[in-house]
Amino acid sequence: MRTAVDGLSEQDWERPSGCTGWLVRDLVCHLVIDAQDVLITLVTPAETEPTVDSVTYWNLVEPPTGEDPLDALIPRLAAAYGEPRWLKFHFDDVGSAAGRAAELADPGVRVSTRDEVLTVGDYLSAYVVEWTLHHLDLIAHLPSAAEPPAETLAAARASLEKIAGAPIPALFSDKDALLVGTGRRVPTDAEKAALGELAERIPLVLG
Repeated sequence: MRTAVDGLSEQDWERPSGCTGWLVRDLVCHLVIDAQDVLITLVTPAETEPTVDSVTYWNLVEPPTGEDPLDALIPRLAAAYGEPRWLKFHFDDVGSAAGRAAELADPGVRVSTRDEVLTVGDYLSAYVVEWTLHHLDLIAHLPSAAEPPAETLAAARASLEKIAGAPIPALFSDKDALLVGTGRRVPTDAEKAALGELAERIPLVLG
């Protein structure tokens, strides 16, 4: 993700992202906040038993409309950076710190976030889904940009299938399974037929 952001051109920052109502710069600003959340959560230990895991951590919500007050705040925060290089620097700085903290953290330790308790391993697994989807959002209108690594696409797909309670047909690539499964792309007629009953439960909008 940091490499993809580092490779953005001046023009890319003003292109639309895959998130409704957000430009690429707005999405990167959101990623800064995500990285801060990881740092905060990893140093917020919990003594009680886990209440959720990497699958039940997610809530299914209504598709975003761009009218949520917090969503509307993000573009203003992004614009406050002025030049894209400052936002790029902040994301690289905080993002690399979050990455180092994740590598150093004990996956069995319990932490608290969103009024829930879960292990560090489950929390970071949930964030693999979050950041893989946002990597796809980042490059949605940047055809030459690098895609997420194959292993993260596969891991995010496996998690999405657990959330859905059913496998996504093998004819879907990992990328297409994520895009269609979360409503980032409308399935073709052939894909909808292949999904069968699962088509009635898609898209799964995670929140």
